[in-house]
Amino acid sequence: MSAETKKKLKSTFLNLLEERPLAQISVKDIVSECGVNRNTFYYHYADLPALIEEIITEEVDRIAGDDFSFDTIGEFLENGMVFILSHKKAVNHLYNSVNRDILVHYFMQISEKVISGYMNNLCRDRNILPEDKEMLTHYFKCMIFGEMVDWIMNGMTKDLIGSFERFCSNNKGLVEEMVDRVTIR
Repeated sequence: MSAETKKKLKSTFLNLLEERPLAQISVKDIVSECGVNRNTFYYHYADLPALIEEIITEEVDRIAGDDFSFDTIGEFLENGMVFILSHKKAVNHLYNSVNRDILVHYFMQISEKVISGYMNNLCRDRNILPEDKEMLTHYFKCMIFGEMVDWIMNGMTKDLIGSFERFCSNNKGLVEEMVDRVTIR
């Protein structure tokens, strides 16, 4: 029952966040919609930020658990964007709230996971200094992160998946070339 209650609390919160800004959502609203009492909420979560953090952490863990190979970075990015695209209003409301840092941290975690996995596969059989690999990972992680934040700041109107697909297509070979340049021969 406890896992089911938590699932219902999270789902209800996301539905409310799709409808209105975070500042207009209270624990009372969530428990009212769920049909549980306030003590039930506080049994599972210390406050709304704790609920938000758990939702985001579970999503990052879902993405981190997925396997991906060198050839599927575009698909992996798309997989990482599923939650964001299916909850655009909630993401916008969260981004424009005092809890923006939780969402920004989520974007950074997704970017880190995607690029780290990509770089680990690409550099597997190469002799590269750890600091060079770290520098390239950081550079591309920040590019992806910046794209996602820019997309939200500009109203989430452009096709984010299409943009990432074009990025991957237009930059095919760029990362490999940069890795070749830092490979010790």
